[in-house]
Amino acid sequence: MNRFDKLRQEKNDYEKTYRNDIQSVVDECKRTAYVANHVSEIITDIDKEFEKATKLTKIDIAFLFFSVGLQCCRQYLLTDFKERLGDQEAADNTLGKDKVDPHDLNARKEAGYEERHHKLYNPTLEEIILHPVPFDTTKGSKQFGNTNPFPKTGKLGHRAGAIGHDPVLGWIFGTANIATSTLTGWNMQSFHISSKTGIGGGDFLKSHADTKKVLSYTYEKLLNEGIDGKLIVGTSLVKEAVHLASDLNTKNSLPFPIISTYDPKIASALADYGIDMANIVNVGKQIAVSSAINLIISMIHRMLYNEQKDGDIKLYEVRTRKIIDYSNIIASTSNILVVAIGTSIGAGTDNPDLIKKSLQKLDIGGFIVSLHRLIKDGSFIKQIKEEFLANRWYDIVINA
Repeated sequence: MNRFDKLRQEKNDYEKTYRNDIQSVVDECKRTAYVANHVSEIITDIDKEFEKATKLTKIDIAFLFFSVGLQCCRQYLLTDFKERLGDQEAADNTLGKDKVDPHDLNARKEAGYEERHHKLYNPTLEEIILHPVPFDTTKGSKQFGNTNPFPKTGKLGHRAGAIGHDPVLGWIFGTANIATSTLTGWNMQSFHISSKTGIGGGDFLKSHADTKKVLSYTYEKLLNEGIDGKLIVGTSLVKEAVHLASDLNTKNSLPFPIISTYDPKIASALADYGIDMANIVNVGKQIAVSSAINLIISMIHRMLYNEQKDGDIKLYEVRTRKIIDYSNIIASTSNILVVAIGTSIGAGTDNPDLIKKSLQKLDIGGFIVSLHRLIKDGSFIKQIKEEFLANRWYDIVINA
């Protein structure tokens, strides 16, 4: 091949390559124009592809109904609002009540502890065990005028007036009151508690005490008075726990934590609207058990993940979260319907017992969990969907 033929061959090869490159550019321009003109349809197709990839399978639906069943059993068997006891009935059920009834003057007398010996800030261990908690006392309070912590305390009465009943601060002040035979009011005024037998006997507020000494004497018993002091404080702590537990599920229950130390009337007003410690504990239990069921279902469903069959783990997690969200929504909706139907029938038939029993089944904690999951999982699913859309769009526009 001479030099002229070689140049001709190079020219032909170049023209062929040039024509191919031009055709590629033309084809890419046409494809780009098509994509630009059909963005809405392409995004719709990607969206359908995402929905198909995260659609619940038969196994997922089985998990869904299993989760709904567990949530419904929880609502009606484990975490419903229980019937509240009267104060006396709760007192009768208090741990250790059968040993010596501290309110029974004859029983106290037979036991040899008919009165508090009242060594200031230093009751004996026997006094602590055999007598009622000192902050349950209201007798004799009127003599203290403006420092009396009980006037205008509302529905909760002495439970809002005496800080030993506070579900949080009571562990400190209530324990200290028991260990020193005193009572500390919401206004931080403290009083020595004494007792007497006979007609009109029992515990009563005797004189002012120093709140700082109530705490300091308890501190000294715990750290500097050996085993005897530790035993007194430990017994006082147990007695505080038993007393709070016995008051918790009574008709008036315990005040909302801390609030009564600011204004007991506010604590009582909240209790009038059902915001008291018993309901707080029950709603908390509903939240805890509902969340535990969700966690168990999520863990079991995750264990069944198969990469070849289920594909991307993130898309599988979307299915898991859909199971949880749908089951929570179904359970919460059914609970609201059941309660609404029950209360409606009760109102229509003038049956207050039916209304009360229906409202006791209201799953407030479960509804809170459902709402939280919807917000949390909705954000997660939206994020995964955006990632899926971006990746598929990149494949179509750039790599296709």
